[in-house]
Amino acid sequence: MERVNVDTTVMEKVVAHPTDARLYQKARHRLVKEAKARGIILRQSYERLGKRALLMQGRYSHARQFKRARRETRRLKIFLGRVIRDIQRKCPNPDQPLANLLALSKRLHTQKRQDKRKLYALHAPEVECIAKGKVHKRYEFGCKVSVATTSRDNWIVGIKALHQNPFDGHTLVGALEQVRRITGTNPAHAYCDKGYKGSDKLERETRVQIGAKGWKRASRTARSWIKRRAAVEPVIGHLKKDNRMGRNHLQGETGDKMTAMLAGAGYNLRKLLRAFLRRVLGRLFERINHLYLNMGRVVCA
Repeated sequence: MERVNVDTTVMEKVVAHPTDARLYQKARHRLVKEAKARGIILRQSYERLGKRALLMQGRYSHARQFKRARRETRRLKIFLGRVIRDIQRKCPNPDQPLANLLALSKRLHTQKRQDKRKLYALHAPEVECIAKGKVHKRYEFGCKVSVATTSRDNWIVGIKALHQNPFDGHTLVGALEQVRRITGTNPAHAYCDKGYKGSDKLERETRVQIGAKGWKRASRTARSWIKRRAAVEPVIGHLKKDNRMGRNHLQGETGDKMTAMLAGAGYNLRKLLRAFLRRVLGRLFERINHLYLNMGRVVCA
């Protein structure tokens, strides 16, 4: 527990790739469905026109006719605005579910390209767009997760879901506090990548090593521990591949936190089970080998 590696990753939510046209169509369709369930008679539902506009928008985009595609997107936005205003006129005091859906739809209808805290999914408004600089995946839609592992044996001693896309350096203090709370010990060293630049000045109880800073002046032992920082990367890969943290199916921010914690617990349980079986099977094979040797001696005698 003396040395820990800390890093962040993205836990994606189960959402379709958010495009303006698709979001406008989905919001309008849900509003029409909820209005019919409450007996609200709309002037026009735009079901047929909205479906055709979404179809043509996708075809124009595929053909790289972007001016025509933008025209269809504007048409879908107009349809959504008309349905919102029609429901507000005919139902000035909606119930809570319809009021929440109207608020999300108006937020979607008014948001601009460069706005912050944009809405990317109606069923999961907590989803954020996170860019990690990956070549194969420029943007990921979900939440950020902080992972802390022991530097020697790669046990997960801290994991938590973080919302509103915080800067990595601002998450280190909370990650180390969670490690202290779970393990009951204070790690003496924490190893992070260059994304945590500036966080070594915030943490006072633990010595923070950022990247390969001070590599030339470091001793051979210190260099070996700095190299071990990269050991947290395969742990994150196993969390996503083997412990179901790659796609989060639970709802809301609470679901994000539950998924992260359960994935970390499952990883540790798998690791503990492998160590237990290795020890038990090793003793069992030693016992069998010993019995075979004794049987050979008896036969020879």
